[in-house]
Amino acid sequence: MSERTESPSRTDLVADTALALLAERGMRGLTHRAVDEASGLPQGSTSNLARTRQALLELAVRRLAERESRVLALHEMPDPRGGRDSVVDGLALATHRALTHHRDLTLARYELALEATRRPELRAYFDATGARFRDQLTALATAMGSTAPARHALSLIAWADGLMFSCVAGSFSAQVPSVDEVRAGLRELLDGMLGGAS
Repeated sequence: MSERTESPSRTDLVADTALALLAERGMRGLTHRAVDEASGLPQGSTSNLARTRQALLELAVRRLAERESRVLALHEMPDPRGGRDSVVDGLALATHRALTHHRDLTLARYELALEATRRPELRAYFDATGARFRDQLTALATAMGSTAPARHALSLIAWADGLMFSCVAGSFSAQVPSVDEVRAGLRELLDGMLGGAS
């Protein structure tokens, strides 16, 4: 599923620009002035929307969650009762989108996650926005017959996050796996957790 292409609001423009700067320049490159300049907005526009750095980071985290929910599109996953293959296909496509077409968004997420380890107020905000994704995966695991859905959801998230980090910022950044390779890895993981083929 591709992201919407309509013109963003000023708030979304500021948040999108902040995410782009995080991916391009890292946390040090994210300033109110830099967002104004990169977005083409008059000086002071970003400060009017997000007075403090914390407010700007929260704006970026909220927009990140909105955009990632469209990229990963868990709400569009096939019904697990229709068979494990269709779920594997859907999850593999979503993961591969994050590795390829939305690589910058994934980089921005890692920048924000690391910053959240140093800012307790941002950590709480970051974790709260991620809860919806975790809850959706837990429900998906339950529907697939998991006897430990919360643990299995954590394993799925850890596997996907590890793959994305390795291929976007780690030692495999020059070797992005194909959709088929992602699918094979997911199938192995799900079969190991849930047992057998289904």
